[in-house]
Amino acid sequence: MAAGDERALGELYDRHGSTVYALARAIVGERADTEEVVADAFGQAWRTAGKFDPARGTVTAWLATITRTRALDLVRARGRRSKVLARAAQESDAGFATPLAASDAPDRDVERQEARQLVKQSLGELPEPQRRVIELAYFGGLSHSEIAAELKEPLGTVKTRLRAGMEKLRDALSPRISRVEP
Repeated sequence: MAAGDERALGELYDRHGSTVYALARAIVGERADTEEVVADAFGQAWRTAGKFDPARGTVTAWLATITRTRALDLVRARGRRSKVLARAAQESDAGFATPLAASDAPDRDVERQEARQLVKQSLGELPEPQRRVIELAYFGGLSHSEIAAELKEPLGTVKTRLRAGMEKLRDALSPRISRVEP
């Protein structure tokens, strides 16, 4: 892929697409946003393939890091948009109807609820220390160092729990998430 071979990108997607999708879906919750995150993640992987260092971790971990970053960026941006819309609605004295935010679309509620239920159930099956670290990292947006400080645990312990928990979560969600996708 680093040499510009588009087939390598296709292979990467075939091997890791469902895992990237499941992670993005768990963080952003909506299918359209999930698809955007997946596309962005693989686009970034394509552009930065030359920087991948197998000595620093696996391809799966590299893609998970890219995906998590892209998903959290989108969630943060969504939060900023919601605040702007709410402020604009409060300041509007012209009497115009406030536009419906994309995240409020009724057809997305069922999809979001199903995905949340799958993630919640799978997280609930994890040992509490692993579940807590994953929640802080992926839903709280904390770095490994911040988690270690928060939990008063060594950094290595946090990383080990996160890795083990993510492996268990991936194994639990991979077969389930395909039932939610169209």
